[in-house]
Amino acid sequence: MYLDSLSIKIINRLQGGFPISHKPFADAAKWFDIDEDTLIQKVDQLLKSGYLTRFGPLFDADKIGGAFTLAALKTPEKDFERISKIVNSFDAVAHNYQRDNELNMWFVIASDKSKNITTTINAIQEASGLEVYNFPKIREFYIGLWLDIDSNGCVSTSSIKSPNNLLSYKVDKIDKEIIKASQSGLPLSINPYQELSKENRLTSDEIISRLKNMLECGVVRRIGLVPNHYKLGLRGNGMSVWSVDDSMAEDLGEQIGSLDFVSHAYQRPRHLPLWPYNLFAMVHGQDREEVKVKVGKISEILGSKCQKHDVLFSSKILKKTGMRLV
Repeated sequence: MYLDSLSIKIINRLQGGFPISHKPFADAAKWFDIDEDTLIQKVDQLLKSGYLTRFGPLFDADKIGGAFTLAALKTPEKDFERISKIVNSFDAVAHNYQRDNELNMWFVIASDKSKNITTTINAIQEASGLEVYNFPKIREFYIGLWLDIDSNGCVSTSSIKSPNNLLSYKVDKIDKEIIKASQSGLPLSINPYQELSKENRLTSDEIISRLKNMLECGVVRRIGLVPNHYKLGLRGNGMSVWSVDDSMAEDLGEQIGSLDFVSHAYQRPRHLPLWPYNLFAMVHGQDREEVKVKVGKISEILGSKCQKHDVLFSSKILKKTGMRLV
């Protein structure tokens, strides 16, 4: 599929802010001076061609009551494919990447129950015969990535600023039913919220009301398109890792997380002596050289406060299904 000017406008505009209404595609279509059928068709084409990985709400796992962690394996090259199949066989493994490092297999484990994280780690260790290095989140500084595509198809990145005054919200059983029905994506129909209501025996009014509440309170991070940054040209993807004094990690992490080219920024535990790093920041660029330039900007910010750092480039996507928390 050729990425025409309308497709570019749709991707740029609809990564968030998709309407929560009875005719959301009709409401959104007005932004592009087209009709709702054309917009639905375009989104469908972008999904099928791989320019989008999904369309729908993105949820905050913590606020749902779920649990997740980042984990890694030190996998012998001769056994890499076999171990990868073992790791990917677990439903709780949402993402898995091969990275250029002694710890060469990195994966996210997600579940609706915290005890399942430990159970999955133990099962992977038993099945693989390898130690799983667990890197649970200590602090989250930023998560989110907005892609901007220019008229020539060149992609740049920017951050999505979330409101600071998010209200407290307790997810109940009905909310979880809505999350379960929508976490893999919204239906491509004139009223996708009406389609969700058929699965849950709820009215579309109730689904719309609850989604609005969850969005306002941060349970829903945003509703919209999720672009495939690899397909769109951001083929340089590096997990930069930094060793700073733990007492300074929060302040420095906030500074890193505010950078436009950082999509994820966390403080995570060290695993000495193998792993001395406690700050993690995902950096994206057109290629590895661009990523290295951006990592250099982080290095300038941290200066002498950083003892050492590294960049783990992703060399292969082993699994990418998205988190299923309920």
